[in-house]
Amino acid sequence: MKTSLRLPLACLSLLLALPLHAAEREWLPYRKLVDIIKLDKFDALPPAERDKVILYAKLVPVNKAISPLDAGLVVVDGTSRTPLPLDANGRARMTLNSQWMAHDAQIWTSLPKGEKMRMGFDLGAALPETPQWRYATVMGAIPQTNAAIGKVAGALSMFVPKMKSVIFKFDKPAQLTIKAASGEKRYASDAKNHVKLNVDDDLLKENPLVEWSARPLEAEIDD
Repeated sequence: MKTSLRLPLACLSLLLALPLHAAEREWLPYRKLVDIIKLDKFDALPPAERDKVILYAKLVPVNKAISPLDAGLVVVDGTSRTPLPLDANGRARMTLNSQWMAHDAQIWTSLPKGEKMRMGFDLGAALPETPQWRYATVMGAIPQTNAAIGKVAGALSMFVPKMKSVIFKFDKPAQLTIKAASGEKRYASDAKNHVKLNVDDDLLKENPLVEWSARPLEAEIDD
């Protein structure tokens, strides 16, 4: 979701300064990260209202010379240490850990002292493993996301763009085919190996079979 770092749920691109310590150091309470991305409120939704949506924390160094892969984040809970790896885009898939909440676990980092990180969230659609699936299985993530934002963000949801599409990201040229009653609709990937589909309310109701030539690496929810 391209607008992830400017959405109100992420506290409008909150910037947090890293403390001045040597090597690895304490950075942020896990509870604070949960609050910033509203993970606890998302987790409190009934599974049927969030099962098509993936919530990521997005943590990106302000210094563009530093890759998110170098953040070296670790959740420390007493003597237990659990890596919190980020991908190249600074994302970490999040699920609520009640033990870390209860124990007031801390997130440590190995970033250089004085560096800052921009914090936000990102949203993805859960993908089936099979080559064929029903349209609403993935595209149903759009209405589910918009409804969830309304419940999680409350009054702030009026400032959040309405999600309208899913971007399927492949690692090679691919094709996606919707086998609708009115005829097959074929979509070839672009130069980036992406296929962007806008949600169609009529197709959600019809729920036709969809087939892809290869499984995408991921599916991004976008406005």
